[in-house]
Amino acid sequence: MRAVVQRVTSASVHLAEEGGTEIARIGHGLLILVGVEREDGPHDAQYIAGKVRELRVFEAPGEADSRARHLNASVQDVGGSVLVVSQFTLAADCRKGRRPSFDAAAPPDVARPLYEDVVRELMAAGVPVATGQFQAMMQVALVNDGPVTLLLDSRKRF
Repeated sequence: MRAVVQRVTSASVHLAEEGGTEIARIGHGLLILVGVEREDGPHDAQYIAGKVRELRVFEAPGEADSRARHLNASVQDVGGSVLVVSQFTLAADCRKGRRPSFDAAAPPDVARPLYEDVVRELMAAGVPVATGQFQAMMQVALVNDGPVTLLLDSRKRF
């Protein structure tokens, strides 16, 4: 499982087919794009959710002095929210030719429950979570803060 983690001051998701209807919005927090691969299982979802919850990518409260700014706080520490959006294109292989191969992407019946596991794990930990709509064409808007953007891969954890 792969996830792109972006620290944001705000993020939202609109459905492309519904005339741009907004379905989710967060303020200060993290936008997480999640791609599920064929070999992924529940342990991958737990790993990604745990990392997202515990990543120290925010300045600790009270560190207003720019010289003292360090990434010491997690999304929970700063009272932030998380917007989780499924994105199968994270499983793309672009090594051959000009067209990406999506052979490594999990089929929807496998990917949906694992994506939902990530969401459930975060919610169970008390993190405020909003979501996109699985398998929908969406428009994601964000204001990247920093910018801070990280890539997580559950297969590269050791």
